[in-house]
Formats: sequence, C-alpha cells, structure tokens
Amino acid sequence: MNKALIAIDKSHSFRVYLAISTKMVEEARTLHQTSPLATAALGRVLTGAGLMGLQLKNDQDKLTIQFKGDGPAGEILVTANGRGSVKGYISNPEVELPLKADGKLDVGGAVGIGTLTVIKDLGLKEPYVGKIDLVSGEVGEDLTAYFFLSEQQSSSVALGVRINTDYTTLAAGGMIIQMLPDARPESVEALEQLLAEMAPISSLIDETVKQSAGKTEEAIIDMLLERIFRPLPDEFAVERLEYREIHWDCDCSVERLEQVVISIGTKDLSEIIEEDEKAELICQFCGTKYQFDKEHLKSLLEESMQREGTSDVE
Repeated sequence: MNKALIAIDKSHSFRVYLAISTKMVEEARTLHQTSPLATAALGRVLTGAGLMGLQLKNDQDKLTIQFKGDGPAGEILVTANGRGSVKGYISNPEVELPLKADGKLDVGGAVGIGTLTVIKDLGLKEPYVGKIDLVSGEVGEDLTAYFFLSEQQSSSVALGVRINTDYTTLAAGGMIIQMLPDARPESVEALEQLLAEMAPISSLIDETVKQSAGKTEEAIIDMLLERIFRPLPDEFAVERLEYREIHWDCDCSVERLEQVVISIGTKDLSEIIEEDEKAELICQFCGTKYQFDKEHLKSLLEESMQREGTSDVE
C-alpha cells in the first residue's frame, strides 16, 4: 500500500500530507537486501522524500534528500518528483547496532553526526540547495529542522517503519503538518498537544490496517487520518483535499548509463577499451546491471571525442 492524502483543517490554519508507504519500503528492502536497521533508516527517508515530492508544484519538478553522517550507515540518498515517484539507496545496507534502551532501532546512531542536504530542481537555471547540520539523525526531527531553518516553514514531520520478525516491512508511513500563513494561534497549541500524545506513526498504521479488512486503500488512509486528528477541536477538524500515491520508481536506462560512461572522458574511456574491452555499470538505486561490450564502448568514445572536439576513434 502506497496511498497518500493531502488535507487541510476547517480554519485553514494547517495542511496535512499523510502517507502509508509500506509497499514502497518493502520494495526497497527487497532490492537492497537491507538489515532491519537499514530498512528503518532508508524507509524513513524514502517516505519523507515522497511526502515532500507531493508539495512540488509540477510533476516534472524533483528533489533530492541526502543524509550524510559519520555513523555506520554511511550516506542515505533519495530522490522524488511531483508525480510521487521515489527511489533511493543507503551506502551500508547491512548496518546493525544494538537496540536503544526503549527497544527501538537506533536510526540516529546509524546515521551519526553530519549534514542534511535538500536539492530542489524546479526547472529554473539553478536548483535550490538547503543544508543544515543534523539534529538527531532520526530523520523526522531533522526534516522538521530543515523546514524551519532553510525554508522558514513551521512544520512537524513524523516518520516510521515497523519491522516484522522475519525482517520484512510490517508498516511504514509518515506525516507532514505545515502551518499556513494565516494560522490561528490556538491551532498551534492544539497541534502541539496532539503530537505530544500521539502514538508512533508506524504503530498507528499497523493498527489501522489490521482493523480495515476488505476496505479500499482510500478508506484505510481515511481511517488513519480520522484516528490521528480525532482529538482536535471541531474548529480544526481536517478535510480531505486530494488522494495521491507515492511509489518506488527507478528510471535508470541504457541511455542514462551511456551518458555516465561518456562523462568519464576520452582518456579513461580509451584505457577501459584497451585494457578491459568491456564495462559493467550497476545502478545504485535498483541494482540493475548494464553491460557495455567493446563495440558499444567505441561508439560512446566517438561521441565523447566529438563533444571534446578531438579526432575520431582509430
């Protein structure tokens, strides 16, 4: 299930982006063969990026989120676009650490101390780049800080992944609440109390799905929305605006990888042809292998030379 919902409260004080991303996170786990801890870390970033992608104005707009800390997980990099397509990877998919004192997976320890970078390509001459120091490495807290520090947007980000005993993804999802320009002060107080008392988002998703046998995905996410915001006063009751989807979608192709080969330059490409007579490139996002034989590499070398204005291949 990868259903998302955009909603707004009656007073137009805040907007809600809510998603159940269990299927997407499980697909990433299967592709990358991640440990439970890596699944939780990558799954949170995938979900957060997917929700932020829904905030983009155009389908072709895209963003990249990079968590780069000194922890054993290494880099976590995820891209998303306005259509709800998401892909990503974690440098160390086998990362493992002891559970925290509360019995939860130590995502913050896996990420460590470092930086969060968000790059938005909105079709302008230059992409927007926002960068902050990591607050905790727990992903949700870091994205909350990013919105406030880089976009001057008061937001709350909740992300979670729950793992089965067989290490598959039991439940995953997230929520972003963003305050609107004319927000009523009382709405802030009501939301703060709501969030302080709210159970983990992954627990809420797991419980909601278990109670929704036979229901459609739209009905299930409706139930989740109702469950989360039921405690709010009626004046801040949320109203549904639009159903969306966020889903795993790696758009790698031979053509894209050809450009990677060409980008290494004529000198290095010539050496590969002479010494190895072939090349294999693997997509970091989905693991697909692309084979380039000698003749294919020669044609790419010709194109590289034409770009550099040098002579043809002998």
